[in-house]
Amino acid sequence: MSLPSLAVDNFLPYMPDVTRCETSLRELNLMWRLIESTARMVCPTEAQAILPTIAATRAGFDRLESELVHSLVSEKIDNVMSAIGTRASYVIDIVVRNLYERTADVGFLATDRVLCEFAAGLGHDVDAVRSRLLSYRHKYTVYDEILLLGRDGSVLVQTDAACAVEGTHDPLLAEALQTDGYVQVFRPTDLRPGLGPSLLYAQRMLHPTTREPVGVLCLVFGFQAEMAGIFHAYRDPHARSILLLLDGEGTVIASGDAQWIPVGARVPTNPGDQPRLLLYAGREYLVSTRQAQGYQGYRGPTGWQGQVMTPVDLAFARDDTSALASLDAAIRAGLLSHARHLSPPLYEVLRATESIRRVVWNGQVVTAGQHVDRQRLKTILDQISETGARSNTLFAQSVRDLYETVLSSGLQQIRFVAQLAVDLLDRNLYERADDCRWWALTPELRATLALEKPDPAALEAIGAILRYIHSLYTVYARLFVYDRHGRIVAQSHDGGDDGVIGRPIDDDTLQAVLALPSEQHYHVTPFRTDAFTDGRPTYTYHAAIRHPDDERQVVGGIGIVFHAQREFLAMLQGALGGRDDAHAHLVDRAGRIVASTDARQAVGEVLPAAAPWLALANGETVSRVVIHEGQYAILAASASAGYREFKTTDGYRDDILAIVIQPLGQVRDAAVRNGGAQDDWWTESSGRGGHEYATFYLGGELLALDATMVREAVPAEQMTATPAGTHPARVGLIPPTSNTALGHFIWVYDLAALLNPATPLHRPLEGRQIILVQQGTQLFGLLVDELHAVPEFDAGEVIEAPFGGGVGLIDRLIRARGGQVLIAVINGQRLARAVLG
Repeated sequence: MSLPSLAVDNFLPYMPDVTRCETSLRELNLMWRLIESTARMVCPTEAQAILPTIAATRAGFDRLESELVHSLVSEKIDNVMSAIGTRASYVIDIVVRNLYERTADVGFLATDRVLCEFAAGLGHDVDAVRSRLLSYRHKYTVYDEILLLGRDGSVLVQTDAACAVEGTHDPLLAEALQTDGYVQVFRPTDLRPGLGPSLLYAQRMLHPTTREPVGVLCLVFGFQAEMAGIFHAYRDPHARSILLLLDGEGTVIASGDAQWIPVGARVPTNPGDQPRLLLYAGREYLVSTRQAQGYQGYRGPTGWQGQVMTPVDLAFARDDTSALASLDAAIRAGLLSHARHLSPPLYEVLRATESIRRVVWNGQVVTAGQHVDRQRLKTILDQISETGARSNTLFAQSVRDLYETVLSSGLQQIRFVAQLAVDLLDRNLYERADDCRWWALTPELRATLALEKPDPAALEAIGAILRYIHSLYTVYARLFVYDRHGRIVAQSHDGGDDGVIGRPIDDDTLQAVLALPSEQHYHVTPFRTDAFTDGRPTYTYHAAIRHPDDERQVVGGIGIVFHAQREFLAMLQGALGGRDDAHAHLVDRAGRIVASTDARQAVGEVLPAAAPWLALANGETVSRVVIHEGQYAILAASASAGYREFKTTDGYRDDILAIVIQPLGQVRDAAVRNGGAQDDWWTESSGRGGHEYATFYLGGELLALDATMVREAVPAEQMTATPAGTHPARVGLIPPTSNTALGHFIWVYDLAALLNPATPLHRPLEGRQIILVQQGTQLFGLLVDELHAVPEFDAGEVIEAPFGGGVGLIDRLIRARGGQVLIAVINGQRLARAVLG
């Protein structure tokens, strides 16, 4: 993300943590210049070895001052824009998926024989037609109204008696009569007087014989209720942002909070998600505007877009709860070791604090054992350390604040992904429950199955109807009809019956369908593979086909096979929104996989990661940082809650959970430091006249080397990894440094592998250090985790190691702090033999 400097200045007042960091960097930069100048004037000889490092560090802080604040601001804005962009996409994409089903509904219902005959004047039973439309509306509860219009605009039949109209002058009528397909409009209409803009789907109806237009079917979508449900599900729990649905002109057609931004308001849009501030009603906002991705080629009403707006003065506010504080200390430290990949500016801050410690450490080791006036150099080093400690305190808070932002944003976004996945599933399967019940009312199906022995022509006619339906509703793998004995008599596959015709459905399903009490009830098979599911596990929705003259008599049934493999995968991929590093899964209450974007996870297998979340309450969503398959990861789980009456009041239960996992990096054995007291050891012991030891961390433990053996420490990233070759602990090469005065490359050995040959080589180098050791004429590098200090210890504080045995690398122990802590001392000669021999 690229921000002009003026934009950075505009955002800084809303980011107190970044402002603290900026102030700290400015002070530190000035201090570095003073320290470098003082060292060159006061002790040029003693400081000669560390002056290049001081200069490099000072130059690094010059760059940090100019770049880091810019990067921190960009990182925070990027997190906000990503979060609101995700929700803006959800607003429009959920709407478009829902409205796609409406285009299929109106296309099919406009061909209904009973309705077409009535519109053509071939039927006259208004009550029967109204009853049929009401039956449809009771199943497809997304509609507020259904109307049949004559060619002259007269209302032939409607379902909403409370909003009765006699006719219409809306141009929709003429447009529908002249269009071969559906027409969708969103505007005020005299078909819904006084109710504001309505979303209507209309399609002409044709004469059963002449195929001439005889009327228009209008479906009025329950737009307000639908948008209220979407806004409630994906609202900001802290009320710091608002969800909107806009038309192509940027006018609000639905608002998540009408008191904040009302319907009809014209708002600024930001379709490119540029990191800029936009002004609305005297307040500055960050804005994300998203177009629909489209579903099955349908992109919704022209120009519609989802938008989320968050005031800049609220956008970067901290939550009361801390994602970091809830983590185990070891996980928190391990995650921070991935700072470079998680957040480059955060990594820069960490590297800055490391460089300060390295300057002090190197300044002491290069003069260890030398007969020089170390007091002047010590004063310089004390000043460096004091300045670094003060800045490190401020840096630590900045690091924590930024990491909290990154982690909290990730937790929230993956949480929304899981919630969307089960929401899309429930919304989609709601339509399947509606479809099977409505299609079971098709007069041709009822009349044919009521016959004792239907003739082949009648059965072929049923097959043609099923094929036509299937062409409109492409989410199915197969539609089939069976008689009262469960024998399949027709199906929708164009390529023949595939051996399905004549085969019986299973007896349990047949008995469940025969026992359905009314046309409002349906039956769903468990998620499984059946003879008619083409070898793929899925849900099959069933409804009873009833005798045309006796609703109590079931004469057969219809089964509609959902194409779960294709449709569930599309739902999961749509919910992920292009997150290539994340995987999403759908599982049942037993943890068995229903669908997964991870090709390694087969349908029907148990997903181990789901185990802790299988008892989630319906509608509950959680997100956590976990360790998954050797990686730190964000895991979100969401349990389905149903949609409208589906899975809530219709008697059907089949809980599905979405499990979404986004890796953050490999698990690392990152030690948790108690830095306060331990980091002061060297200052407390300096100047006592004891022997100096260079101390460092390895695997969470403090180790020591005789400081006179140590030349300097350099960042491990300077190393070029190489095969071990003839030495099992050799891990790479580093070029000569400013203090080595040697013109050749230096071998590096992993100290952990020297101490324990079972240690794996080529572990991550980020944040680690290489200590250059001089033993006689030999110079080599030791790879360690972190530098500590260069304290002095009296001879009485050093004891023989009881476990050394004369052969191990560790031969002595330092009893630090009165014996509170033991520091293992590595024998230099044995180390040289282990490395070079």
